[in-house]
Amino acid sequence: NREEISRRIKKKLEIPEDKKVILYAPTWRDDEYYASGKYKFTLPLDLAKMSMELGEEYVLLLRTHYYIADSIDTSGYEGFAYNVSAYDDITELYLISDILVTDYSSVFFDYANLKRPMIFFTYDLEKYRDMIRGFYIDMEKELPGPLVYDTRGVIDAVRNSEVWMEERSEQYEEFYERFCAWEDGNASERVVKILLVKKR
Repeated sequence: NREEISRRIKKKLEIPEDKKVILYAPTWRDDEYYASGKYKFTLPLDLAKMSMELGEEYVLLLRTHYYIADSIDTSGYEGFAYNVSAYDDITELYLISDILVTDYSSVFFDYANLKRPMIFFTYDLEKYRDMIRGFYIDMEKELPGPLVYDTRGVIDAVRNSEVWMEERSEQYEEFYERFCAWEDGNASERVVKILLVKKR
C-alpha cells in the first residue's frame, strides 16, 4: 500500500501530486556547534538556482538532523522548498521521495532499500574525512551514487539520474546485497521463529 500511503503524506504536506520529490537529509558537523547536542548548520544549497532550474518538475524537502539547532529559512521559495525537519517519521519522507540527496549521514543505508537514486553532496569531503570523523567505507568507490561538490553538481545529477542509475546498476545491486539484503519485510517473523525453536 506504499502508493496510497505516499499520496496521503503528500496531501498532508501540501505537495502537488504531479511533482517529483527530492529529499535533502544531511548530518551535522561535530566542529560547528552552539553547545552539546546543539549544532550549527548553514544550508550549502543555492535554493534560488535549484528552484529556477528544477522547480517545474520537482519540490525539495529539507530534513536536517535533530541535533541541528538552526532553522532553515525557506521564505521566498514556497511551493518548491519545504522545511520538514520537524516531521516525525523520516521513513515516510523516504517513501514519498524520488531522489535522496545526503552527505555522510547513515540515512543512505535505509534509503537504499527503495533502490532509488541517491546523490552524495560532499562539499567538505576532505575536511570531514581527515579532520572530523572519517568513514567506515570508501565513499569515493563504494557508494551507489555520484559524489558532487556544489549546487550545480546536485542539479546536474538530479537531471541525469536515470543515466547514472543505469550505469551504476551493478554497483547499486552490490551495495544493496551488502547492506540491505536482510531488510525484506520478514525480520520479525524470523525472530519469532528463532525464539519459538529455542523455547522448545
